[in-house]
Amino acid sequence: MRKVYWRPREVSRAALVFIAGLSALSFAAVEILQQQNRQPYHREKLAAAHLAEQAFQVIKQEKQQRFRQRLDSESDPTGSGLIGQLMTSVTSNTGSLPAKQTSINPNFAAVVVQLLKRAGLEEGDVVAIGFSGSFPALNVAVMAAVSVLGLKPIIISSNAASQWGANDPDFLWIDWERTLAAKHIFNFRSVAASIGGIEDRGLGMTPEGRRTIVAAIEAAGVPVIRPRNYLDSVEERWTIFHETAGDLPIKAYVNVGGGTTSVGTKVGKHLFKPGLNLRPPAAGAGLDSIMSRFVDDGIPVIHLVNIAQIAKRYGLPTQPQTMPVVGQGKVFSRAEYNPALAGGSLLLIFGALYAFVRSDLGFRMLRWSRKKKSGGHPEPMV
Repeated sequence: MRKVYWRPREVSRAALVFIAGLSALSFAAVEILQQQNRQPYHREKLAAAHLAEQAFQVIKQEKQQRFRQRLDSESDPTGSGLIGQLMTSVTSNTGSLPAKQTSINPNFAAVVVQLLKRAGLEEGDVVAIGFSGSFPALNVAVMAAVSVLGLKPIIISSNAASQWGANDPDFLWIDWERTLAAKHIFNFRSVAASIGGIEDRGLGMTPEGRRTIVAAIEAAGVPVIRPRNYLDSVEERWTIFHETAGDLPIKAYVNVGGGTTSVGTKVGKHLFKPGLNLRPPAAGAGLDSIMSRFVDDGIPVIHLVNIAQIAKRYGLPTQPQTMPVVGQGKVFSRAEYNPALAGGSLLLIFGALYAFVRSDLGFRMLRWSRKKKSGGHPEPMV
């Protein structure tokens, strides 16, 4: 006759403590032993960030050689040479110094690569781009990403700048482009440019400031957009983008900063979310801007504003005190759970629960362990 061993109807406290300890150790192992996984397009992201870093150095050297510019450690703690001034004749609006400091990071080029690939762009695709002088470092990041991915950019820039941007009257954004092209960093520039600011006409700026911007654009050999009003500027830019693209479809639009006609005044700037936008904003009906026209046509829009929010999303530092190293950030690699370890831990916990709750195997193991120490035997019953 088969022996039957007695076990209690309730799970013992020792068994519960064992299961709880096993679960805690398994959870800790899964959390601690995460693995660093490279994110998609890692090679392209690194190449774009290195190219942006090279462009930053070229601009810094150009400023120091041409203007004997001294670095201000208070406004430019990384010593980038890319932070502008508080107020000049070509300053269009107030600006956030922390946002400008955060933007000076070559790894933003990797963020742009990821956004462009998420938008579905492939080598040879046409991308329309709206730059302003307010975030020149981000402009460079976009150019680096576009160059590495082999896209065909159509750039229209406005050249007034908010505080701390490219607001040096002797070295506007259009001059940055000229320098980077002359140094063979990028082989493309703006196809047209405007003053920028209110109504894209520099309203509120001094006549001297407006003349300075127009003269710089003309000196760069770029056609000047001279709109009569806001809607005229939107229409002219829309026409330039599509006439330049010709028979090729425009696959995405990238906006950097808060250029008036690009975003649709301050209202439009906050309607679109930072990053990739595939659908029109719910509250954006009736707003006419370059971004709204593109997204209404089903074309993805990449909106580079709220820089601190984008930086945190992709693991980049805000207001770095030293120049960030290329390749750092969650945009390149991120800690992720080990599926095998997580699955094995779950199986182990379920096995322990079955052994102690659903069967007498766990109880018999504990009894066997105690009897072995005491030299006794389990008591059989018939």
